Amino acid sequence: MTLARPSAAYPDPSWWGWGDEAEVPVLSQSVRRLLEDGLGVRAPAPRPDSIEDLPLAPLRLSGDAVGALAEVAGEQNVTSEPEARLRHTGGKSTPDLLRLRALDTTGAPDAVVLPGSHDEVLELLRICSERAIAVVPYGGGTSVVGGLEPAADRFTGVVALDLRRMNALVALDDESQLAVLEPGLRGPEAEALLRERGYTIGHFPQSFEYATLGGFAATRSSGQASAGYGRFDDLVLALRVATPQGTVETGRAPKTAAGPDLRQLFLGSEGTLGVITALTVELRRAPQLTVYDGWRFPSFAEGMRALRVLAQDGPMPTVLRLSDEAETALSLAAPDSLGEPPEVGGCLVIVGHEGSAEELSSRVAGVKWALERSGADRDRNAGEQWAQARYHGPYLRDALLDAGALVETLETVAFWSRLPALYEAVSRALRDSLTGQGTPPVILCHVSHLYRSGASLYFTVACAQADDPVGQWRTAKRTAADAIMAAGGSITHHHGVGTDHRPWYELETGALGVRALRAVKAELDPSGILNPGVLLAPAD
Repeated sequence: MTLARPSAAYPDPSWWGWGDEAEVPVLSQSVRRLLEDGLGVRAPAPRPDSIEDLPLAPLRLSGDAVGALAEVAGEQNVTSEPEARLRHTGGKSTPDLLRLRALDTTGAPDAVVLPGSHDEVLELLRICSERAIAVVPYGGGTSVVGGLEPAADRFTGVVALDLRRMNALVALDDESQLAVLEPGLRGPEAEALLRERGYTIGHFPQSFEYATLGGFAATRSSGQASAGYGRFDDLVLALRVATPQGTVETGRAPKTAAGPDLRQLFLGSEGTLGVITALTVELRRAPQLTVYDGWRFPSFAEGMRALRVLAQDGPMPTVLRLSDEAETALSLAAPDSLGEPPEVGGCLVIVGHEGSAEELSSRVAGVKWALERSGADRDRNAGEQWAQARYHGPYLRDALLDAGALVETLETVAFWSRLPALYEAVSRALRDSLTGQGTPPVILCHVSHLYRSGASLYFTVACAQADDPVGQWRTAKRTAADAIMAAGGSITHHHGVGTDHRPWYELETGALGVRALRAVKAELDPSGILNPGVLLAPAD
């Protein structure tokens, strides 16, 4: 039974960039001068004019195999058309986009399959397991860590299992404030369906406009309002998962002592253990009011100390993030203002509050008192400027890539006591690596996703593209990842492992932990068809 579905199909994102091509800004002359004079950026070769200009490897799947898939999902829901294959190639990391711009379509699936139900997914996985066809579960395609790059050489082909047809609000439990939702719902679609009924999930990552609920769960996503609502994996109370060996259902109460929580096997599993086909998610009442505010500290260290006090002693706002001096100076918290001379310096804090008028009055006053006591000054316009541009960062990256800059992000998380050294170590590693390659960078950072015991660091890096920009970034990223491990951070807070972070994930988890996870995969996916090479190295 279905309670509701979105009223219209969601548009496909740009093949060469992040999302809606119309949202990509035109760079101002001040930004172009900054790129040319400050970073030595020179325009690269132009990207292809059309997706039709991209080459494709011949199909590996046999006609018989495609026919078997079509018998399950319907002929109209199985395609090997070039554009569909290309739109399901890779994710949205800078290396992903650079490869496409360089006409490298390695990893394109042989077919795109759109199942419509849990039972169809089960049968498709059974067929693919029997025929040694690799399966990449596909949501919004927004991975930035190689999460859609299967190691498929030993398989007879690759299928992208696009879950967009599984996009229903299945059930709503008003008394428990829970919703059962299908994984193919995009962030805006899910929020629209729930807001009509007075609820919100409260999960708004930068990928919100295109990512799906299944992707949020499979990667342990964390949204910009995590200070108030928590991470997405905190909100998932039950899952239904299709595997090549059958169905796994987890979660029948808010908390339980009935053995290890099997939800945790699939939350963060990145499509390697099964395909999430339904999620039971905790809801909140949609807020009556939302307000954003800005504050400035003299230094990043002072701001970090103040945020720690808020996280540990309260009051905690819904949104809380602190930009370092460089990010503040470049107005990256408001990307539309990039390149404009800063009116004031320091380090910018963005604070967001949600609730009723009465609740906001108390919370705003409490946070104001705490920040002023810690030495912050009010910046009244900064909060609303950030809120208006909160999803624009990836579009700015598209424009900067077109101009010849290399722009990419990475994130980590650690305990408060380790954050200052971690910040310095990662910044130094990135600066030394890229400067050594002849492309001195600008390195920006902000603190977000706060907890009583620690917080995440999110770095943005910009420099001139070298002759091999993919290799250039890979070298810098390896150096930064080594620095993260040495300084006691985690290799990822919310981007996931994919293929990019896999060597450091194995170090973080340990050899015994990796073997235990391999044993679980062998039980659920004995043929190893599910996203091979992601999270875990390919089996021998």
